[in-house]
Amino acid sequence: MPHDNTSPPRSLSDSEWEVMKVLWEHGPLAARDVYARLAEAQPWAQGTVKTLLRRMVQKGWLAYTRVGNSFLYRSAVPRRKGLRSAIRQFSERVLDGALSPFVAYYAEEKRLTPADVAELEKLLKRHKKGKGK
Repeated sequence: MPHDNTSPPRSLSDSEWEVMKVLWEHGPLAARDVYARLAEAQPWAQGTVKTLLRRMVQKGWLAYTRVGNSFLYRSAVPRRKGLRSAIRQFSERVLDGALSPFVAYYAEEKRLTPADVAELEKLLKRHKKGKGK
């Protein structure tokens, strides 16, 4: 069933995320080219990659164009929208929508760089300004 652009796409498996990353970075690509880009990091058969691509089209994450006997696959979901959807799904499923455990994890594990802290401060300032309207 094709994805309608008004609702978030269905969630992806870890393997499907690997395919999305390749297509966001290098797409559009034929299945054999997706396979070639994944081959170094993933021991998958070419048939597995084709199955992943078909499944991702059904979920609404990918679209394709037929070129001769081949299909060129491309992202149907912009990277920013895809990441937002994944974060929202994770937050709701694991954290019951709470943000603080997520940020606390990164802060406590010292995984926040000075650039991350500056970006968070900028986001909080923007959020506070929006609340005042």
